[in-house]
Amino acid sequence: MYQPLADRLRPKSLDDVAGQQHILGEKGVLRRIIQGGSIPNLIFYGPSGTGKTTVAEIAAARIHRPFYRLNATTASLSDIKAITADVGTLLAPDGVVLYLDEIQYFNKKQQQSLLEFMENGKLTLIASTTENPYFYVYNAVLSRSTVFEFKPLEPEDVRPVIQRGIRRMGEDLQRLVHWEDGVDEYIARSCGGDVRKSLNAVEALFAAHAQDRGEIELTLEETKEVAQRSANRYDRDGDVHYDILSAFQKSIRGSDPDAAIHYLARLLESGDLISPCRRLMVIASEDVGLAYPQAVPIVKACVDSANMLGLPEARIPLAEAVIFLATAPKSNSAIMAIDQAMADVRKGKGGQVPVILRDCHYGGAEKLGHGQGYHYAHNYPHHYVKQQYIPDDLVGKKYYEYGENKTEQAAKRYWDLIKGEV
Repeated sequence: MYQPLADRLRPKSLDDVAGQQHILGEKGVLRRIIQGGSIPNLIFYGPSGTGKTTVAEIAAARIHRPFYRLNATTASLSDIKAITADVGTLLAPDGVVLYLDEIQYFNKKQQQSLLEFMENGKLTLIASTTENPYFYVYNAVLSRSTVFEFKPLEPEDVRPVIQRGIRRMGEDLQRLVHWEDGVDEYIARSCGGDVRKSLNAVEALFAAHAQDRGEIELTLEETKEVAQRSANRYDRDGDVHYDILSAFQKSIRGSDPDAAIHYLARLLESGDLISPCRRLMVIASEDVGLAYPQAVPIVKACVDSANMLGLPEARIPLAEAVIFLATAPKSNSAIMAIDQAMADVRKGKGGQVPVILRDCHYGGAEKLGHGQGYHYAHNYPHHYVKQQYIPDDLVGKKYYEYGENKTEQAAKRYWDLIKGEV
């Protein structure tokens, strides 16, 4: 029966697990918990191929209880009931250990069905998820569990696993294997910190030599074909998507064009054209704003051009927009003003519109006094006349503060002069 190379090489001890030194190192908390043998409910969170299942199995082996494994993508409520039915019987007098993979796919009712047994200690839950558990795991389960984050592995952590995989494949096939310099390093750097993906690439390399006779020679050229485009982790609905978009905007806000271009490349390499286009339009107003008001039409033109061209050519106008925004002066005065104003509105501040400003273009408005006493600004020098525009309960309130950039300071000097404040 076929068994994937990743399963054949699955570590049996924590010392053999690649990476994750922040939790599995000599003083790592998770290592000490597992070695202690008294294991609480655990949730492992992180990308695929980073050792979550492996560590869960090692942890489960430390508890002398029946071990069950479910995948939430296919399991049902009846599967949970079948497992919990054994609790307290001769089959599981001291309880059970349940490893639940991809727990984010369980709905609220399914997750809640575990609570009673988690509460009395008859069920030890070890769950894994590739999504942020604070978004996808219900609070009642989360509050009874300890969360550990598994991080993508560095190439130097993956490389020894790849070398071991190549040797194992050679042993299984009873063939001598040679590989060019750089083969293992290229796979390690291309797998995006995913051990399973790297070992799948090794298997694919050997599959390409299935018809060969004699020794097997793995070349760097064929390795590049097998491992291409695998390093870029991306999920349009997951954490990585939002993390990259967040880094993208913050890099532009921080005026770092190199970092911003890097994150644009990651978005585009994943085939995502919509997200960077939308985010660039937001940045033009939110982060550049009134420091360079022309940023909005300029970026709009680049975005329109990108959508008209499509990928791969769309990368050119989008790169122009990114570099333009990253190197433009910055101001958040507009968003600060509107956010403060909206906060006051939500608090119920802002009474009736002043009488002089009310609509007077209908019969009977004059009898109500609407619009009476209003001064038409264009009839006065510099098109300005002082009068109250804001509701009575907000008189004196300032939402907009001029930014320190050249454009807004020029406007400030102008209005200070017109309003007689200099």
